[in-house]
Amino acid sequence: MSGSVVTTAFLAVIGAASLLAAAARRFRTTDTLPSLDGWALADRRLGPGWTWLLLGGTVFTAYTFTAVPGLAYGNGALAFFAVPYTVIVCPLAFVLLPRLWSAARQHGCVTVADLVRARYGSPRLELAVALTGILATMPYLALQLLGIRAVLDAAGPAPATADLMMVALFAGLAVATYRHGLRAPAVISGFKGVAVLGSVAALVWLVLDRFGGPGGVFGAAARDGGPSLLLTDGQQPAFATLALGSALALLMYPHVLTVGFAASGPRALRKATVALPVWTAVLALFGLLGIAAVAAGVRTPPGGAESAVPLLVTELMPAPLAGLVLGAITVGALVPAAVMSVAAATLFVRNVYVPLLQPTATPKRQVRIARAVSLTAKAGAVAFVFGLRDQAAVQLQLLGGVWILQILPAVALGLYVRGLRPGALLAGWAAGMVFGTAAVVREGFSSVVPLGPGGSSLPVYAGLAALLLNLAVAGAGTALSGRRRDPGDPAAARTAGRGTP
Repeated sequence: MSGSVVTTAFLAVIGAASLLAAAARRFRTTDTLPSLDGWALADRRLGPGWTWLLLGGTVFTAYTFTAVPGLAYGNGALAFFAVPYTVIVCPLAFVLLPRLWSAARQHGCVTVADLVRARYGSPRLELAVALTGILATMPYLALQLLGIRAVLDAAGPAPATADLMMVALFAGLAVATYRHGLRAPAVISGFKGVAVLGSVAALVWLVLDRFGGPGGVFGAAARDGGPSLLLTDGQQPAFATLALGSALALLMYPHVLTVGFAASGPRALRKATVALPVWTAVLALFGLLGIAAVAAGVRTPPGGAESAVPLLVTELMPAPLAGLVLGAITVGALVPAAVMSVAAATLFVRNVYVPLLQPTATPKRQVRIARAVSLTAKAGAVAFVFGLRDQAAVQLQLLGGVWILQILPAVALGLYVRGLRPGALLAGWAAGMVFGTAAVVREGFSSVVPLGPGGSSLPVYAGLAALLLNLAVAGAGTALSGRRRDPGDPAAARTAGRGTP
């Protein structure tokens, strides 16, 4: 009986989110002609509140809310690198996103690859940035399904029923996104904010009440023989580089930049990023719940540590409340999944389809192709999860973080440093991609790799090591090539050829 109650409450939350997504059309206030600005960026009209909700809802995914506590459940203190990482993101976003928004608006850019083309006049560099963004986004999209699967496993339906529910959820999301673009996840993000904040507050209160405070949670986890709750000397370099590298990588992901470009202006972005630490506090509480799962004696299936919090929810809460909380975590997957599919589709249309296949495509046709690609991206994520082992999606996501970090010099460095050569940036990108991929694969798909000679090597984040090589190659290439025409020259922007979408 309790299982059916959990499932009913879960479906009620999902149904409410679906109704909100269907109502997204009401947020379209003008009857303008179809354009990627309207579909992918919601006409760039998101105010500070909506930007904060959508940016937080996109950055802090459902998989984050299951993977971070899962990592804490299995690995202890190292998992909390996610907290300083998201703290570092806030000032970086405060400085970088408004500047990117202004540059994108000045040149009529819809994607970050558009901006790179406008800045450097290099179709090859534009294509490299676009393909890297798409490649890094697809496994991230699949991970949202893994987060939903972990929740459904805890909710109690039979495996076949759980799979059907997962497909149905993504199908409903696909329809809403197809019709309304970024407006659908923007509307759902408000529901996600309320649901996730309320759920984590209730769950943390129950945990602290059961164990008598945070000290009781950590004490019980230590007595239970769980993972180390203190960083060892060998873990400290990995912790620091993971936090810094992950923060830099996050702001390069297409779904984050899409939300940034959709804001109504730099002031709205600054206000939104100032309030982002609220989401960081929520993430820290989820990390604490991973330790609480150890203290409560939760036993996850082999290789399924991401189920720690959903199983803790069903153990501590009465069935109706457990269903509501599990539904809230699932809604957490719908927002980033929708934004990721929109971002990947827009990159493909603007920076692959139009320049290489159909340079004369009208704005209406661009929107039609983007909608079809967004559907394909979601279908591909579903097929990926069913067709491959869960670990394969995790491994590709680890590589995705390393890959996306390699576009940072082309995207961000050019805003502050003049004279960079596109050929040198492309060479640096290629060097970073090859080195980072080889390092991660060599270590058995671990994002932390040893760096340094022999016995004095330190464990560091592979993406950050690859970025240093990327910067060195780009800097050396620029120095050897000599200074080129000022990249800020308006003539460079005209080489983009697609100034206004």
